[in-house]
Amino acid sequence: MSIAEVARLAGVSTATVSRALSGRGHVSAKAREKVLEAASELGYVVSQAASSLASGRTRNVGIVLPFLNRWYFTTVLEGAQQRLMRAGYDVTLYNLAGDGDERREVFEHFLLRQRVDAVIAVSLELTEPEVTRLHAIGKPLVGVGGPIPGVHTLAIDDVAVARLATEHLVGLGHTRIGLIGGDHESDADFHLPTKRRQGFEAAMNDAELPIVATRIADADFTIEGGYRAAKQLLGPLRERPTAIFAASDEMAFGAMLAARDLGLQVPNDISIIGVDDHDQSEFFGLTTVAQFPREQGAAAVDVLMAQLEPRDAEMPADTPLPFELRVRSSTSRPRD
Repeated sequence: MSIAEVARLAGVSTATVSRALSGRGHVSAKAREKVLEAASELGYVVSQAASSLASGRTRNVGIVLPFLNRWYFTTVLEGAQQRLMRAGYDVTLYNLAGDGDERREVFEHFLLRQRVDAVIAVSLELTEPEVTRLHAIGKPLVGVGGPIPGVHTLAIDDVAVARLATEHLVGLGHTRIGLIGGDHESDADFHLPTKRRQGFEAAMNDAELPIVATRIADADFTIEGGYRAAKQLLGPLRERPTAIFAASDEMAFGAMLAARDLGLQVPNDISIIGVDDHDQSEFFGLTTVAQFPREQGAAAVDVLMAQLEPRDAEMPADTPLPFELRVRSSTSRPRD
């Protein structure tokens, strides 16, 4: 079976068949449909090896993440993988959890062996040598989660996100507000915990409310970490906060469970707000600031495709991502 036979059956040129099946170059929707129908009828499958030899492409994108056991990262990955699959690309996943050896191997060896056409880095603050190596061999690169010099990146404004969450609690009338932020390890890339604490403090200062050290606890962005931090904040009766801003939904879930175990009712005794709009947030009734990670992954692929298949229009160096307050039953006005 040859590409010429597909072209004859579809009534188009072999070049059109090539563009339609490869996803590279413009093809009208009608012509693409004819080609796909003809290829299906004839049982024609594009030879990946031949396509790679002819184009110098593997039609494979590397996605590099620091964790695979956290909801945010797997959801970004899901959004990117689905968009890549629709574009006819495979995915090679690199999980950098562990010591620094994995990261060094990936950026010094694996990504440089021509196994991928491009790279998406999720929540990794790439070093200048890492970026330089990829650019030197012509690998398009997109970052998700924060600014990387010389790289098109997509990120939400974490300061604004935290400010919005805290202002929601202030607007309900809370004056004793606690914070469950990130620990030192989670602050390594893009300083997300630092930025969310800055947003929290800015909202508190604007409202002329005190920022009390005993109402701030660090955690590791997990349910267990949020549970332990909330126990620390809610245990003492004196000056217990009436509301908590948790820097992630999973930590907020932990805080809700800790409140329950301490005999407190959410939101009557303690209001809790998070960040993410986790898949389980509606089940928990959690008020949160949604950051749409599936859409983040898909948007990263769209940016990457524009680099792999460049058009005339130039793209900006960075793309701000949307976020939105979702009010549910875990927040209310304080009782006292």
